[in-house]
Order: sequence, then C-alpha cells, then structure tokens
Amino acid sequence: MSRLYTMQQYVPTDTGHDGDQLELAERHALRRVAGLSTELTDVTEVEYRQLRLERVVLVGVWSGGTLTEAENSLAELAALAETAGSQVLDGLIQRRSQPDPATFVGRGKVTELTDAVAASGADTVICDGELSPSQLRNLEQEIGVKVIDRTALILDIFAQHAKSREGKAQVELAQLEYLVPRLRGWGETLSRQAGGRAGGQGGGVGLRGPGETKLETDRRRIRTRIARLRRDIAGMRAARDTKRSTRQRHGVPSVTIAGYTNAGKSSLLNRLTGAGVLVENALFATLDPTTRRARTTDGREYTLSDTVGFVSHLPHQLVDAFRSTLEEVADADLIVHVIDGSHPDPGAQVRAVREVLTDIGADTLPEILVVNKIDAADPDALIVLRNELPDARFVSAHTGEGIDKLRQVIEQELPRPAVSLRVRIPYVRGDLVSRIRHRGEVTSTEHAPDGTLMDVRVDAALAAELAPFTIDQP
Repeated sequence: MSRLYTMQQYVPTDTGHDGDQLELAERHALRRVAGLSTELTDVTEVEYRQLRLERVVLVGVWSGGTLTEAENSLAELAALAETAGSQVLDGLIQRRSQPDPATFVGRGKVTELTDAVAASGADTVICDGELSPSQLRNLEQEIGVKVIDRTALILDIFAQHAKSREGKAQVELAQLEYLVPRLRGWGETLSRQAGGRAGGQGGGVGLRGPGETKLETDRRRIRTRIARLRRDIAGMRAARDTKRSTRQRHGVPSVTIAGYTNAGKSSLLNRLTGAGVLVENALFATLDPTTRRARTTDGREYTLSDTVGFVSHLPHQLVDAFRSTLEEVADADLIVHVIDGSHPDPGAQVRAVREVLTDIGADTLPEILVVNKIDAADPDALIVLRNELPDARFVSAHTGEGIDKLRQVIEQELPRPAVSLRVRIPYVRGDLVSRIRHRGEVTSTEHAPDGTLMDVRVDAALAAELAPFTIDQP
C-alpha cells in the first residue's frame, strides 16, 4: 500500500473579484472549527451520519489505469473532503485487481489503515469509491472510527451548498435514498420492541402494538419522507417546464453551460452576461441553475444557463434526484462544454462529463468545447490540448482572454429561425419591428413611405402574426 503524504492540489487560488460576491460572503459567515467533535454512544443512524467531518484519512484502491490516474483521483477526493470542511491528514492507495468485497481494501491491509488512523489522530476514514452496507459496517468495526465513501462525501457537500427550495429537496431525496439500505441499529435503543402482549412482563398501557423495532420505524418514516419529497419535486418540475415551454414558444434559443465541477462555468456566465452569480474556488459551489438573457450583435435574444457541475463517478442518486434540473441541459439548443485547462487530466474530465450527458440524453446536441483557465494552465500542457482538441476554444473567464471570439462562435452556432419572409410593417407597429429584431434575424431593412420593408427569418409563431404584413419576395 503506497502512501501519499502530500495531496496534490490542482486548482490555483483566485483572489480576484468575480461578479457579485455577496453570496460568497454569506456562505463564509459560518465556518467550522476543527477539534470540537464529540462521540455519541446511543444515537440513530441518521444522527450519526449528520456528524460533521473533521480530521480524515483517505484510502483508495488502484484497480486499473495508471498510478498517475489513481493519484489524481485521490487528490480530487482530498479536494472534496476539504470542500466539505474537513482536514486531510493522510492518503493511502492499495494496488488490487478489484476492491475486496468484505472490507474494500482487503483484510490484510485493514491493520495498516488502522495504524495510520491511530498515528494521525483521525476520526474519519473516506474511501474513494461507493461502499456496500457490509463493507461500511466491517470497516467501522475493524478501525473503530467513522467510515464514509465518496458518494456520502459528495452528498454532504451538496447538502451544504443547496440554497433554493428545489435544490434542498433534491439533495435530501438523494441522501435518504442513499441512507435506506445502509440504515442499521446503534446502541440498544433501536433493538427495543413491543408486540403481542406488550412484549412480555414489562409491558403496559401504550406499549401494545405490532412489534415494530426502532430501526423499522426509522425505515418507514424515511420511506414516507422520500415519497413526499418526490411529490414536491414533481410539482416544482411542472413550474420549471412551464418556464421552459414559454421560452420555446417565443422562439428564444437556449444555451447551457455544462462541464466538470470547478471548471469555471459560473465565471464564464458572469463574463458573457454580467449575471453576478456566486463564484468560489471550491468543488460544487453552484447547485441551483441560473438562467440569464443575452443578445447577439444583431439584437437577437437567447438564454444562457449555468448548471451543476459533474464529477467522475457521480452518484446515481444525485443524477436521479437532479433529473429535473439536468433536463435544462437535455432541452438546450446548444451546449457550451467547459474544461479546466489547469487540471492535470482534462481528458478524464471530458469523458466524465460526456458520460453524464449520455445518461440524460444530451449527447446528440450541438457542442462547443471551451478550455477555460488558460491564464493558470501550464503553457506546454496547453500546446498538447490544442493538438488533441483542435476545435476547442481557449479562454480565460478570469482575465477575459478569448471571450469575444467565444461569443461570436456561440452566435454562429445558434439555431436559425425556420421561416423566411419579406414584410412591410406600418410605422405605427414599431412593436412588431422590435420583436422581429429580438426573436429573429433581419437580412435587410428599407424605409418606404407606407412602412418598413424587411427581409427576415423568424419562428413559426411570429411568422403567423406577421402574415397580414407579408409581401411577395422580389
């Protein structure tokens, strides 16, 4: 088992101001203080899992690929742990053909992991993978400290960063679905049972019942809560669908910014639209999608949407819970796929993002590859990326380099209105001229005594409104 005493940090510190940072100040208004944890001896599983991470040791299994890829994965896990508010003390990788079905790292290596935890004084172990309930139970019994996996860590970060009502409901749903199969008893409280004749001699009034244990009661309550959350999210989805259908009915093209977490999607949205959304040098800083209107150089309107970032091995619970949000990506007319140019393995980011896009049915949409953070990237690495991604656009949302060219490419790739018309608009209908310029394309304009002659391309709905003013093409 190899040990990584220095975790690789591949995201540069950005001290610049980017947009309106009031939300960032609010997020930093409450900070965790290390070393103040207490151990509870008689708690439920839900209470146990809500204890905050503090001093952690990381462990991963290298079962395929190169050692560099395994180290990058563990370095990303360290960044996730620090984003969650913990202090990373040590990191270990074991070379195995596949994770051990009983203890993840193998029984012979559990002792070494236990020694590393004792030597560092850690109170939590984070595994770079998704643990089964039996693996989780076996590791905690052997090591004697709390053990969580990559999925639980990501869910914890999402729970911290969710801000909107829909985002909080989606995160809670994902957490509960993850928790149900891993629910188990802690202490004696969950094994108490009363049934039949009140459970024997100690029974009495109020204790006679169906014989349901505390553990079974918790499971039933969690499933009831899951059902309610699904109904609530379905209602919120209806409102989102209404807004989306309104944009589509008005012929407003939609552009979605997608990409790996912390690739600079929110900074890019701020640069393109002046949205002023929260920007933070942390993983999953953005959970709630933001949509802003933008205009092409000829005045045509379109929307730009910032979305939640993706990550390798994204928990399937999150994909399911956030499906209504991710549908913003699937229903877009164009995807701006943002890549972190300063990342040590951008190719792995591209593969992870495209895997999620395939899951949500967005893999066939037009795509513009954008390599961001070129101001912080290694020049030699950028040369390699330019050769590997010849069609990509290289920009820096922080400095503004390449943004104007990217805006031009976006305008060129927007879907064109379907109907070509030649119209004569009376001067008293200036509102129609304005709508044509906002929703369509104007090829030529000529002012005549009886109105404005225009050659235009518009959507079908607007073409129907313009029918009384249509004239034959010359």
